[in-house]
Amino acid sequence: MQLSEKQLAQFRNNGYLTIEGFFNPIEAKALRLELERIYDTELKNGTGINCAVQTDGTQRDNEGERQNLQVIPLNNRSDLHKALPFHPKVISAVEQLIGDEFMLELDQAFWKPPQVGIGTSWHQDNAYFKIADPLRGTAMWIAIHDANVENGCMHVIPESHREMYEHYRDPLSDHHIRCDPPEERAVPIELKAGGVLFFCYGVAHCTKSNLSDKERAGVALHFLHNDFGGRELWEKNNTTKPMLRGPLATGGETEFGEKFEGRWEELMNAVLASD
Repeated sequence: MQLSEKQLAQFRNNGYLTIEGFFNPIEAKALRLELERIYDTELKNGTGINCAVQTDGTQRDNEGERQNLQVIPLNNRSDLHKALPFHPKVISAVEQLIGDEFMLELDQAFWKPPQVGIGTSWHQDNAYFKIADPLRGTAMWIAIHDANVENGCMHVIPESHREMYEHYRDPLSDHHIRCDPPEERAVPIELKAGGVLFFCYGVAHCTKSNLSDKERAGVALHFLHNDFGGRELWEKNNTTKPMLRGPLATGGETEFGEKFEGRWEELMNAVLASD
């Protein structure tokens, strides 16, 4: 996938870039089916995480009134998600955005049930990752269902990657932090299923509560350039953090014991066949 100069400039200047239809309808369906399988398994086994907490800071039950269901990582639960970061379109886009040697720092999913799905508060990823140049790390947020204002789509603050906001513990989450950016500058990111939002580590972003009668989920992959901490992280723990480009990249063989680069179509078709 070749990004245009306009798209690259938007990422550099605003800190984010949206691409509708990044994954075609068949790919989007496979991602949805696989995430449904993962969540069904997690909830059945009692291992799903509800990040939402009560006002007194105690954890909520997954059957409680407010839910922010998180699974992290994904690639130790799914061969499709082992192959996803090696998708040629993903590799090409990320390489153009952050540079030619990078790894997958983490992958995760959030599931927001209808009416009770609570959002994720404003924060900058670099408050967690703390890299010197926030443009050398990017998240790729994938809309699993259509995301719109009613069901709590992602919101971003353009150009906030040039600013640093004070972060503090999020009282609505069991482990997240939050900040208070100028919300009057916020832009809602509405996407159809299969669309993606790339946003660098410095962009302030949040999701809102799902007030609709339909569920909403998103998958997020975080990529980090090797010169800005990627190699050091990979050397400390590479079991779920594959090296994607550079001399240490082996297509997943080093991390997973077998190669997953080039297997997206095979594994996608296997998911679709199981439906």
